[in-house]
Amino acid sequence: MSTPASAWSPNSATITDAHLREFAAKVRADLSKPQKELHSKYLYDELGSALFEAITRLPEYGLTRADERLLCRYAPEMVQFTPRATVIELGSGTGEKTRHILAALNRSSVKPRYIPIDVSHKALVRCYRDLSDIADIYPLTESYLDGLASAATARSKGDPLLLLFLGSTIGNFERRCADEFLRALRRNLWRGDALLIGADLVKDPERMLAAYDDPIGVTGAFNLNLLARINRELGGNFDPRKFEHEARWNEPERRIEMHLRSRVDQTAYIEEADLTVTLRAGETIWTESSHKFQLHELEEMAARAGFRVEAQWVDREWPFAESLWLAT
Repeated sequence: MSTPASAWSPNSATITDAHLREFAAKVRADLSKPQKELHSKYLYDELGSALFEAITRLPEYGLTRADERLLCRYAPEMVQFTPRATVIELGSGTGEKTRHILAALNRSSVKPRYIPIDVSHKALVRCYRDLSDIADIYPLTESYLDGLASAATARSKGDPLLLLFLGSTIGNFERRCADEFLRALRRNLWRGDALLIGADLVKDPERMLAAYDDPIGVTGAFNLNLLARINRELGGNFDPRKFEHEARWNEPERRIEMHLRSRVDQTAYIEEADLTVTLRAGETIWTESSHKFQLHELEEMAARAGFRVEAQWVDREWPFAESLWLAT
């Protein structure tokens, strides 16, 4: 397998004009909807990523610890189906949890090849620094599908892939969009390639809500930072003090929703989007959905996307599943 083409280096991180134009266009479109919204991917600028890292360490947020417990305990089982695979991870962040997978591959074969894909250059720098001792690392600062396409097309015939999509990131997609996304992943894989996917399971609503509305306000700061990012990058003049963080459990859709609720009637202007935003007191901007799953749903999703469930591991302390899907 050749090295994926990439302009990535530890010392080059830029926000391009094209990215800003895309950001501005998306903000303009989403804030013009009857239910105003902002895409959750824009929560993760440098500050947002740092705040999310803090969220994962809060006692109320059991998801990340459940994910890591399963990886720590069962990594040798998870890699036995693709022992010589190149590991590609979507939304890798710093790759902290992935060390368990790489270590298991390192024991069973030569030093594994690892391609972490993330939009955060800073996270990839740390990933490169922290995991180079156990893997050959080729980071890609790209979106999920663009990064996967770059990585998958660079491999030689016969090289298997183990694709990681951890942390229940699939829950951030609307269910129809999740199916479309999983089919897009499958189109980049060959028969016999594997997808290890994490999914948070339905549990007591109060317990779930506490994970998205912690008492010391870290999740609130994470959510409000999205307005601050628009101010910084797009010339907005939102006053984050006029908003409050709100988490809701939507029972019919089985999802936690994060909103920014306007405390007062207010107007803001975003220069780069050429948009004036008017909000009434109590009106919200919907910023993120975190869908929760039943185990049977995961099998159905796999089948619809062209996979079969080869194995599954469930954490009982914080109901969460890691599922290994093989491309059929």
